[in-house]
Amino acid sequence: MTELTSKQRSYLMKLAATQTPLFQIGKSGLTPELVTAVGEALEARELVKINVLKNCFDDLRNVADALAGRSRSQVVTVIGRKIVLYRPSKTKKVIELP
Repeated sequence: MTELTSKQRSYLMKLAATQTPLFQIGKSGLTPELVTAVGEALEARELVKINVLKNCFDDLRNVADALAGRSRSQVVTVIGRKIVLYRPSKTKKVIELP
């Protein structure tokens, strides 16, 4: 997968601003079930927002990079305690990048 350009990243950030977080990462961190669920959500929606709770003591950037690697997606942004991931769908493309 090619790296996102800054224009594409800002476009995806604008789309994610209106979304509510689909998942929460808590004290158990990244579980295989969470990674599977995020992968399925990415296939259906292409853009997923995740909330990291305060009881998750891992570094947010490390969590985002690990989740992106395991779900074969790209980190759009990490702002506050929110992570936004993007992966183009294989079957139903919804988002057209500029």
